[in-house]
Amino acid sequence: MIKQLRRLPSWLTVTIGLVLFYAVIQFIISMGWITEYVAQVLQWAGIMTISSLGLNLIYGFNGQFSLGHIGFYAIGAYTSALITKDWYSTWSGSRVGALSGVIALDTGLIVALVVVSLLRLDAIQKKLKGAVSRWLSQFETSVLSGVVTFLLALIAVAAGGAVGWLLWRTLPPVLEAVLGLLSAEIAKQVVFGLALILGGILAAIVSLVVGQPLLRLASDYFGIATLGFAVGLYVLLQNSDKVIPTMKGARGMVGIPVWTNWFWVFICAALVIVAMRNLVYSSVGRAIKSVREDEIAAKAMGIDVARYKTVAFAIGSLFAGLAGGLFAHKSPGFLHPSSFDFLKGFDPLIVIVFGGLGSMTGTIVASTGWAFLLEGLRVALPQGFEAWRFVIYPILLLIIMLLRPQGLLGGVEWWFLRPPKVQTKTPPGDEEK
Repeated sequence: MIKQLRRLPSWLTVTIGLVLFYAVIQFIISMGWITEYVAQVLQWAGIMTISSLGLNLIYGFNGQFSLGHIGFYAIGAYTSALITKDWYSTWSGSRVGALSGVIALDTGLIVALVVVSLLRLDAIQKKLKGAVSRWLSQFETSVLSGVVTFLLALIAVAAGGAVGWLLWRTLPPVLEAVLGLLSAEIAKQVVFGLALILGGILAAIVSLVVGQPLLRLASDYFGIATLGFAVGLYVLLQNSDKVIPTMKGARGMVGIPVWTNWFWVFICAALVIVAMRNLVYSSVGRAIKSVREDEIAAKAMGIDVARYKTVAFAIGSLFAGLAGGLFAHKSPGFLHPSSFDFLKGFDPLIVIVFGGLGSMTGTIVASTGWAFLLEGLRVALPQGFEAWRFVIYPILLLIIMLLRPQGLLGGVEWWFLRPPKVQTKTPPGDEEK
């Protein structure tokens, strides 16, 4: 039997293993062998795994010290919450108003970024400076190139805005008709899935916009700059009711449907883990890791360092936005800006350091241990001393760092997360020998 399993394709064995794991946990939950509280902690562990894997890609594998990860987590949370809340309360005036708006926004931003990429603003700046530098002073040349770049950027923004406006005007009746063909339960699941995806995509797009100037900074300065982004976003969330009243600002957003369950957490976590594994061991993943090891050597080998920094930052932010969407729809269906302050941003950072930088297995194990440790201490500590858990776990972290600086698992990977075996070909001449 074992030999027959070994002969199966690796993707099939992994799929079977994941399905069995899901079925076992779901059976335990449905039989009531664990309480609803423990099931909620299990979901929280999965959400933390998704978010921490995103930060591990940015910091552990790419070497970019980011402290603004919680900001992209918040973007995914609030974006998805606006869509699903609209499905029931129609705060926008239509069940699919927010859904249409976010699709239009994401698409418009993507179009604008594509146009900017096609225009190649950096190349235009260099050519323009070289052409007019003979007749103008250096200051005048810089001003002229800046004005031209600004005008071209406005063209890109106008193109994205036009596409977004067109979608925003035409999508609502189309979405209403399509979703109206489905049963209420299926339509709800479709809306939830779209909300999670769109929230993650918006987080990734924002990371592209923010990352373009910030990724030029050295790692420490990049961390401070991303922390500034997270703090600024936190302030915006506190005053968000001035723009979108249903977000309630500092009072907290209420009325969010509680749709997150073990099925959605498992599906999202499994997809993120598989995608992360395939990315890390691909040529793109090797390029991402080379930037962490030595940027100068990577450039010397012809690797576009800026490009792979951006790729890692965007994908990591996408994972954070997806985790934020799941978090927003957990019980009790309430979002407050305090859940996304900069102190909360240290949670995934502690997890990846605890599990081991650059270790996917370590991140998964540490995320699970983190969730159950905090909630276990809440139950174990005497009444009135629950806050002491925030003192105990830093002490445990310090002990781990002193005894095992490389983290819980270091660079060790388990099961299908281990590096694939590379089969080397023997030269024709050596076979005869």
